[in-house]
Amino acid sequence: MDIQAGKLLSQINSPDDLKKFKEEDLVKISQELRQYIIDVVSVYGGHFGASLGVVELSVALHYVFNTPYDQLVWDVGHQAYGHKILTGRRESFYTNRVYNGLSGFPKRSESEYDAFGVGHSSTSISAALGMAVASHYKGEKDKQHIAVIGDGAMTAGLAFEALNHAGIEKSNLLVILNDNCMSIDPNVGALKEYLTDITTSPTYNKVKDDVWNLLGALKNLGGKTAQDIASKIQSSLKSTLIKQSNLFEALRFRYFGPIDGHDVSHLVAVLKDLKNIPGPKLLHINTVKGKGYALAEQDQTLWHSPGLFDKVTGEIVKKKYTSPQPPKYQDVFGNTLVELAEKNKKIMGITPAMPSGSSLNIMMKAMPDRAFDVGIAEQHAVTFSAGLATQGLVPFCNIYSSFMQRAFDQVVHDVAIQKLKVVFCLDRAGVAGADGPTHHGAYDIAYMRCIPNMIVSAPMNEEELRNLMFTAQDESNSLPFVIRYPRGNGVMPEWKTPLQLLKVGTGRTIKKGKEIAVLSLGHIGNEAVKAITNLEKEGITPGHYDLRFAKPLDQNLLHEIFSSYSKIITVEDGCLDGGFGSAILEFMADHQYHAEVTRLGIPDRIVEHGEQPQLWSECGYDYQAIEEAIKKSLASEIQTHPNVSSAHLS
Repeated sequence: MDIQAGKLLSQINSPDDLKKFKEEDLVKISQELRQYIIDVVSVYGGHFGASLGVVELSVALHYVFNTPYDQLVWDVGHQAYGHKILTGRRESFYTNRVYNGLSGFPKRSESEYDAFGVGHSSTSISAALGMAVASHYKGEKDKQHIAVIGDGAMTAGLAFEALNHAGIEKSNLLVILNDNCMSIDPNVGALKEYLTDITTSPTYNKVKDDVWNLLGALKNLGGKTAQDIASKIQSSLKSTLIKQSNLFEALRFRYFGPIDGHDVSHLVAVLKDLKNIPGPKLLHINTVKGKGYALAEQDQTLWHSPGLFDKVTGEIVKKKYTSPQPPKYQDVFGNTLVELAEKNKKIMGITPAMPSGSSLNIMMKAMPDRAFDVGIAEQHAVTFSAGLATQGLVPFCNIYSSFMQRAFDQVVHDVAIQKLKVVFCLDRAGVAGADGPTHHGAYDIAYMRCIPNMIVSAPMNEEELRNLMFTAQDESNSLPFVIRYPRGNGVMPEWKTPLQLLKVGTGRTIKKGKEIAVLSLGHIGNEAVKAITNLEKEGITPGHYDLRFAKPLDQNLLHEIFSSYSKIITVEDGCLDGGFGSAILEFMADHQYHAEVTRLGIPDRIVEHGEQPQLWSECGYDYQAIEEAIKKSLASEIQTHPNVSSAHLS
């Protein structure tokens, strides 16, 4: 890599190196760290704005605390690039999110400085509290435990559950609330308004600053005495000047702030003081997402993860094509939902904090009274949708597949048991690419298929997605309905096809063949098309069937298939255990068919990050793997029946 770090940053290979510098050097180190992140991400890609927003905090934390002995937990982890660079991964940082390179998130197996593996929001306080309780139990009284959580992640129930528990523990826990009014999209909800009230109260902030200056003069009187004064005075100020009780102090946290999260010297001073205060504490800091790169500050959603860009002009690099390209599945969803909602007044749209990522923002703009961003709160999103459904509305609840794992109980208890018509659109199903194992949608087929009253489907292309959405909302369907589709582009440049009503539980015959049939579910079926096209050039003619539904299965089609073929290959972009292939095996056993079935899909292990085609290949279900599986199966037929020629098999 030819990107060079600044003069000071190049000397830092660990927090111990950072501590060798004087405090007055930290401003320059922060500047160099910010520039290094800009330099590398502009060329190699990755999450951008979040890490720029916590540069000074990252420097201050590693300067003040004794990491990795002191435990530092970053919530979600989008913002941990500075942390990685300061903890010995500067030289390899260019491999971030690249196949076989660094993870885009903190990862325990990658570094001892990554105290907890993250990727989903709102886990940091629970994890840090568990660590703190463990340290207290082991007698490690000097050990510090810090959770850095954004105001967006703070909206999730898990964060409140952890705060509620932490308030009654005596453990040494510091929660740093990084308040920038953003997650990926702008934050919503009452907590956001509450934090805004705190940070914008001019009277409170002026008096608070005066108090801070006073305490600085009192330091010689004894740190603990000054801190006691701080606690009493600030508590009184907050309740009197903001005219409301402090939420965090009501949960028995000592609350400090808000302070400027970009003033590294002030951060260091505050963190040094907080180290000496026992019990649960919360430091509220204000930051700007994308700080130091003007375009990222101005459009924080776009620059959350912009891809490659020219760091000088800010021009985002886009691939140039000579012909029309297929759209992203999420955009097909977003536009089709508006199209359906214009005809069906019962349709509502719901997403937990991902309007841009799911393209529900299209409906939010067109029909703001019918589309809801409920914040990072997947459990609430599901039960809120269930409530809408009880009143005869048709909610389309759009949640990333891996995030839906957080709301499994609500799917069972609040939707399926009551047979409520909620349409779950699971974006990012299958391997999700560079975000890695925390974001792969590997398990939804298995965990949705086992639930009674649930319909589970996957489109092979854009037309099928539109038709499944049309079918799900139609009056002929009264059950909860899952539609899973992958991250990225489809296969149809001309995607806006006429809507067709499908019969639930029916598949499609792509082509008939001889001896061996490929049964696919969802977009990965296009890899099967490539494989079969290549094999036909060699005189091998497999059949291909797009089942469309993992539940209910198309039993008529399956009876036809098992009556016609002795060898079956199943292909899915999902886990093999309990998935689509398992459903086919169950059908075969239940109906006493005998065939040689080979299942291709995500194996029973954690799959790391990489581009989707790389991971399909690694896991053995891309088009080349499908070709090999077909040839291997046919070769076994030749070996078993040596008098049967390969020409006959083709």
